[in-house]
Amino acid sequence: MSRNVAIAAILFAATANAKIFVTSERAGTVTMIDGAAMKTITVGTRPRGIVLSPDGKRLYVAVSHFRGQFSKTADGVVAIDPRTLTIIRRYKAGTDPEGIAITPDGKRFCVANEDAGTASIVDAGSGRNVSLVTGTEPEGIAASDDGKLIYVTAETSNTVTVIDPKSNAVVANIFVDARPRAAVFARDGVRAYVSSEVGGSINVVDVKKNRAVAHIKLRPADHPVGVVLSPDGKRLYAATGRGNAVAVIDTATNRVLQYIPAGNRPWGINLTRDGRTLYTANGLSNDVSVIDTATGRVTATIKVPDGPWGIAIAP
Repeated sequence: MSRNVAIAAILFAATANAKIFVTSERAGTVTMIDGAAMKTITVGTRPRGIVLSPDGKRLYVAVSHFRGQFSKTADGVVAIDPRTLTIIRRYKAGTDPEGIAITPDGKRFCVANEDAGTASIVDAGSGRNVSLVTGTEPEGIAASDDGKLIYVTAETSNTVTVIDPKSNAVVANIFVDARPRAAVFARDGVRAYVSSEVGGSINVVDVKKNRAVAHIKLRPADHPVGVVLSPDGKRLYAATGRGNAVAVIDTATNRVLQYIPAGNRPWGINLTRDGRTLYTANGLSNDVSVIDTATGRVTATIKVPDGPWGIAIAP
């Protein structure tokens, strides 16, 4: 078997049940991995947050300038056709957009604008943009499954800004451990989980009471960023950044069950809809780890362009 055929076979086995899209922050690209096929396009400066619309017809990517330097691409969001991997539209947002989320109906997407200290709620059809003030240096953003809430994590103020997307209003601010980065809502709508990179912890948030009710401490080397829940809500997976692993947490007990070694500085993380395969974007080893959640083992490592940051998955 030739080397190219062997690589193709590995890629097909690793991604046979999913098509994945990876943003590469330093390369300025989005890469599609679909079985044995790989395709990469340039989308602009510093692409980071990435999300697929519920109908699977659009891929939204946040692109931004770098530390105040101007680029040919203005800060905003790029809409991509995931079937052809071609850019079909560009939207405006605030300065230095990073995290991105989409409402369950797919009609609006939400962006955390780090330099601006705002969140943009954008109508996908008209492009109309509503800007709301958040905590200082917002980075991560998440929408609840029922579409009633949006969480925006702000790393410098150590807060989570709670937004009601129906009224386009900030309704609360929640204090969490140092440097919150990402958030995910439990499907029951009762809890949410927020990673704290400097705090080295996962905050468990009572959604109704707007406060953190527990703090899951990870290892000293861990600086968690991306978080994702299993389909049944029983497991929380957290990319530990400098910890070079994925922490697997039992949501019933808030205890860490195991650490799964990944690539160098796993940042973004995502899970297939059946919960069987986990992917991490490893920003310093420039690859994606493919993890079998049943065995807790890496089954493949896929090289991608410089600085992988976020991952979206299509069934």
